[in-house]
Amino acid sequence: MNVFGNYARYYDLLYRDKDYVGEAQFIHRLIQTYAPDAENILELGCGTGNHAVLLAKERYQIHGVDFSYQMLQKASDRLSQFPTELASRLEFSQGDIRTVRLDKQYDAVISLFHVISYQTTNEDLQAAFATVKAHLKPGGVFIFDCWYGSAVLSDRPTVRIKRLEDDEISVTRIAEPVMHPNDNLVDVNYQVFIKDKNTGAVEELQETHQMRYLFKPEVDLLVTPQFESLECREWMSEQKPGFSTWSVYFVVRA
Repeated sequence: MNVFGNYARYYDLLYRDKDYVGEAQFIHRLIQTYAPDAENILELGCGTGNHAVLLAKERYQIHGVDFSYQMLQKASDRLSQFPTELASRLEFSQGDIRTVRLDKQYDAVISLFHVISYQTTNEDLQAAFATVKAHLKPGGVFIFDCWYGSAVLSDRPTVRIKRLEDDEISVTRIAEPVMHPNDNLVDVNYQVFIKDKNTGAVEELQETHQMRYLFKPEVDLLVTPQFESLECREWMSEQKPGFSTWSVYFVVRA
């Protein structure tokens, strides 16, 4: 099931406060550090294409893959708004990151915003890493982030409420977590209320996003047969992960 299907329309509004510019620059710096000659990138789980567009502005060729048709439709619709030179650097296609095969290899593969944490079983994770391996040129790098187990267990998830609006709609999202400690999983149960400001009509959506939190030793175990581990740090910083680090990034090389 595509958990993002119902509210893809509201996705960009829900995350408009996310620092996409800063994150894209952070990824650009990592690529320049570990693969300075990189020219093309495969993004697994590209969503509506926010990171992809910003990286294309750094003159990379970007191919974004996502499971959600609705997300990809928004990403593709944006291409007509860009100059031809920028739009020509972007390509989007639908696919499951566990099984997609594009018959092409890339200098770098990225998977951001905890897409890897949506791979909830060992088999899912192994399949996703196999997809990365199939698409990386020899010496290419894979950069991804995920929920970090040390922080999830030390600073456990709580109920959160987020409210946002634009000229047409207001959105209230309630996130209620349920932990499964023996499976390293958290069910994030979303209840979303979307109000049409013109008519006053209210739409309610309910979805569950199941997330896997990971620890460095198990990531090392998963990547060792296929990749060389290069880095594990706190997301958007160079700090060593700790008990308060909910999000970490890994860099590995084929």
